[in-house]
Amino acid sequence: VLLLLGYGYAHLISQMPSTARQRNVHVALLAAALVLLVIRIAVWPSPITPSDAWKPTAEQAPSLAILGLLLFTIGLPFLVLSATGPLLQSWYARCFPGASPYRLYALSNLGSLLGLLSYPFVLEPLLTVTSQGWAWSTGFGAFAIGCASTAVLVGRTASEPSASQGSGARASRAADDGPAPTLGQRVLWLGLAMIASVLLLATTSQISLEVAVIPFLWMLPLALYLLTFVLCFEYERSYRRPLWIPALLVGAGCTTVVIRMGVHAPMLVQLGVYLFTLFVACMVCHGELVRRKPAPRWLTGFYFWVSAGGAAGGIFTGIVAPAVFPDLWELPLALVAACVLAVVLAVTALPKRRPLLRVTILSVASVYVLVLAGVLATHAHDELADNLHVSRGFFGVLRVDQDTDDDGEVRTRLRHGRIIHGLQYQNELFAREPTSYYGPGSAVGLAIDLHPRRKAEAPMKLGFVGLGTGTLACYATPGDTVRFYEINPDVVALSTGDEPLFTYLRDSAGEVEIAIGDARVSLEREEPQGFDVLALDAFSSDSIPAHLLTVEAIQLYLRHLRDENSVIAVHISNRYLDLDPVVRGLAQELGLAVTRIDDNEDNERVYSSDWMLLARSTIAFEHLEAVATVTEAAPHEGPWPLWTDAYSNLVEVLED
Repeated sequence: VLLLLGYGYAHLISQMPSTARQRNVHVALLAAALVLLVIRIAVWPSPITPSDAWKPTAEQAPSLAILGLLLFTIGLPFLVLSATGPLLQSWYARCFPGASPYRLYALSNLGSLLGLLSYPFVLEPLLTVTSQGWAWSTGFGAFAIGCASTAVLVGRTASEPSASQGSGARASRAADDGPAPTLGQRVLWLGLAMIASVLLLATTSQISLEVAVIPFLWMLPLALYLLTFVLCFEYERSYRRPLWIPALLVGAGCTTVVIRMGVHAPMLVQLGVYLFTLFVACMVCHGELVRRKPAPRWLTGFYFWVSAGGAAGGIFTGIVAPAVFPDLWELPLALVAACVLAVVLAVTALPKRRPLLRVTILSVASVYVLVLAGVLATHAHDELADNLHVSRGFFGVLRVDQDTDDDGEVRTRLRHGRIIHGLQYQNELFAREPTSYYGPGSAVGLAIDLHPRRKAEAPMKLGFVGLGTGTLACYATPGDTVRFYEINPDVVALSTGDEPLFTYLRDSAGEVEIAIGDARVSLEREEPQGFDVLALDAFSSDSIPAHLLTVEAIQLYLRHLRDENSVIAVHISNRYLDLDPVVRGLAQELGLAVTRIDDNEDNERVYSSDWMLLARSTIAFEHLEAVATVTEAAPHEGPWPLWTDAYSNLVEVLED
C-alpha cells in the first residue's frame, strides 16, 4: 500500500508544471525522512530497529500490529523510496526527450532481485540486526543526497508550457506525447498487475505450505516475478503472444492436474509445475503491460495503476482471502482469471478479417478453461468434504481429518499444510496416550515421567510453547499444572469449547492453563512460573521463530524454572535444518548442561523425534541418560553458532 502511495505521490508531483516546485517538494520530503531517522537515534537501537516497548500484545490483531509496526519504523523512508522509480523516470524523460525511460523500470526490478538474493546469504550472516539498521540508514542517507542532487539538476530544466506561452506550445507537447490513457486502459493495467500479484502470493503459499517446508523456498516465486519485469521492460521482444499464451494454458492445465493429485505428485514435479506456470503467467501479464505502456508523459500514471493492481493483489490474498475463503482458493481463481484474460487479449489482437479463426480459437480456449475451472471447483469441494474441520486465519489453514491405522483404529489428525501437528485415537483405550512426536520414549516424555518430583509424587508444573493437539497434557497427573503458550487462536479453538475435536486438554488429570499470544512476549510479562519442565515445540518447519531460540530467550526461560532439576526441552526434529549446533552454542554461552536424546521409534502411533535438553546442572539429566541413548554432537570446527536477539543466521544451520 505504501508503494501505491509512493507511486501516487510521484504521479502528482510530476504533474506540477514548475520543475522548481517539483524540486522543492521532493527535497523537503527527503529532508523530513532523514530528520525522522536522526531523531530515532536517541530512543532506538538504530534508526529503523524499534525498542522493546513496541512489541505487540496478545490482544492486538496480528495484521494490524505488523502493519502498524512497519508504518512507524520505515513508513516515511519507504514512501520516499517507492516514489523514486516513476519520479526519476519522469525526470529522465524530461531531460532526455526521445529516449525511452522504461528500461529504468527493468533496472529497478533488477536491483530488487539482487537485494532479495543478497540479504539472506550475504548481509544477514555478516551483520547483526542493529548493524543492518545502521547500514541501511547510512545507505538511505547517501541515497537522499543523490536524489536531492538530481532534483536540483531537474529544477534547472525548462518547465511545462504555461498559459502565457499559448495553447500552441501545449498542443505541440501533447501531440508529441500521445493521447491520454482511457479509463479502460487504466482498468486493464490494474487487472493485469493484480492477477500477477495474486499469482505470486498464492503460489508462494501453495509451495511453502502444501509442497515442502524448505527454507528460502519462498524466494523462488518472488525472484521469477521480478525477473519477468526485467525481461519484459528491458527486452520487449522477449514477450511473444504465440509463445507465451499457449504456454500459460499448458501450465494452467498441468497445475490443475498437480493440485488435483496433491501429495501423490512428486515434490519436484509440483515445484516445477507451479514455478513454470507462475513464470509464464507473469510473462503474459507483464508483457501485455509493456505492450500497453503509454508515452513517457503519462508514465507516472501508468506506474500508479500498476502499483494499485499489485496492492489490490496483496490486500486480496493477505487480508480478504483468509477472512472469506476456508482454504487456499486464490491460486485457482487467479489461474482461471489469467487464462480468461489472456485468451480475450489474444483473440482481440487477431485480424478482424479472419472472423472464423477468432471464433474457433475463442470457442476451443473457452471450453478448455471451463473444464479447468470445473476440475478445480470439484477439487475444492472434495477437499472440504474430506475434513472434519477446516479453518483459515492469519497463520494459515488448519485441517482436521480422520484416518485408520493398520489395526483399523480411527484417529483424528491436525494438519497445517504438509505438517502433522499431532493426532489422537478415538478409541477410549488409546485416547489419553501420548502419540506422534511425544511418545513415552521421547526426551520430553522421559523428562516428565522420570523427574525427581514425579518419583516423589509431588505436584509438577509443566510449560509447553506450542499447543498442537494438546498431546503433552496427557503427561499430567492429579495436582499438576499444565500451562500452554499458543500464538494461534484457531489452534486453541480445536481443543476447547463444549465439543472439542481433540480432548487431551479436557481429559487431562492436571489443571490446564492457556496463554494466547507470542510465548516470548507472554513469558516476559509474567511472574516466574516455577516450571519443572518447559518444552519448546515451535521449530518443526522452515519458518523458524528465531526469537524463541536466542541467548536472551533462554535467559528468560531460566527465570521461569523451579530449581536445578528443571529442564528446558527443545524439539529440533527437522528435515532441512540442523538446530543441534544452535542449542549447543546457547548452552556454551550460558554455562548450561546440554544433552540430546533421539527417539527412533517410528510407527503409526509414535513418530521418531529429536529433542535437546538444557539445564543448570548435569544432575537434571542423570536419571534420563540411564534409560535413553544420548546422541553425541557431530564433529564441529570452531565455536558453536550463537543466536541472539540481534543476530541469527538460517544459512549456517541448513542440513548438508
